[in-house]
Amino acid sequence: MTGFREDELTRNGFLGGRVQLWQPVRGYRAGVDPVLLAAAVPARAGEAVLELGCGAGQALLCLGARVPGLTLAGVELQAPYADLARRNAQANGQDIEVFEADLSALPEALKQRQFGHVIANPPYYKAGAHSQARDDGRKVALGEGTPLADWIAAAARRLAPKGYLHMIQRADRLPDMLAGCGSVLGSVEVLPLAPREARAAELVILRARKGGRADFRLHAPLILHEGARHERDGDSYRPGIRAVLRDAAPLPWPL
Repeated sequence: MTGFREDELTRNGFLGGRVQLWQPVRGYRAGVDPVLLAAAVPARAGEAVLELGCGAGQALLCLGARVPGLTLAGVELQAPYADLARRNAQANGQDIEVFEADLSALPEALKQRQFGHVIANPPYYKAGAHSQARDDGRKVALGEGTPLADWIAAAARRLAPKGYLHMIQRADRLPDMLAGCGSVLGSVEVLPLAPREARAAELVILRARKGGRADFRLHAPLILHEGARHERDGDSYRPGIRAVLRDAAPLPWPL
């Protein structure tokens, strides 16, 4: 698969323009999910963060914009997206080391490293569970080729003791995530993300810790939008969520 041509890309702003992302016109295009994932990570300057399946780099770039001084690395299976992540890092003045690799065959240089945080936004759909995308990039990004348990196992191996995994997924994949944590990660917390009041959560963010022993916690849903339904043009995000998406605020994770 060759890289993207200039006429195959658009440049889009995130975090109120703090991050400028080149992404394909046709292919996987990042939405708010990676931004919410990045905002959930309680990283501090000087810590190392690895993203599994980094795509064009949106989550890492948003995290780096919010928390300067991090050591950032990403793994991406698709060569054009790995190249795009490197280009986006350079364009945003951030230093991100991007490895083009499969989760099951990480390069030795990466296997020798540990990270305080691992983040992931794996494909949302099990193989065969959704209509196939015509574009190969979208097909790989949306359709599961590697089981969630393997994503979590790969994250656990790269985490330093007491390090955190943060993963965003569809709510109906929560049983798979919990099963994947099994005995490899503990202190599991789940934050459901509901679009509006009285609506079921569509997404969840899972937080788990290597060596953690705290009891499982299921938090009350975080409501993203105002009102019971969409009633006007423009976004209807609640102020706290708007601050996350526009002002690079951290996600208000419950205590």
